[in-house]
Amino acid sequence: MEIIETVDACGHENILSNHKTTFEITRKSTLTKHGDCIIAVGATKGAKDLHSKLKEAMKREDARITIIIEAGETREKIKARGSTRLLFTHPTDMVVRRSNYVCGRTIAVKANKTAKDISRKLVEKIQDSRQKIKITFAVESY
Repeated sequence: MEIIETVDACGHENILSNHKTTFEITRKSTLTKHGDCIIAVGATKGAKDLHSKLKEAMKREDARITIIIEAGETREKIKARGSTRLLFTHPTDMVVRRSNYVCGRTIAVKANKTAKDISRKLVEKIQDSRQKIKITFAVESY
């Protein structure tokens, strides 16, 4: 069974996308250069706003999560895993982690890519504050 949800967001001139262990999508519209894990701002949802069926599917240890980030014709595919420890309580942020660490912002763990791994072609596009970004979460659960 596959469950899909899409979140819309925007680019920002301060996106650096060079964090080594995570990437983050936020509802906030401002960003400083200290937020080097953030890859999209002005998102339509935070962790707590994701659909209950998606969150339920992501809360399984066997959940395989595919995250597709699209800006125009440029796209990046990231694979991650679910966890029974996911909380989905944060109102503004969604964080995908390479590690198993979980907090209210975490929506996926064991990711095969982090902010620094995202193609520089995509990063260049999302550094434009006029750039619309589409993030799709697809969860396979067994």
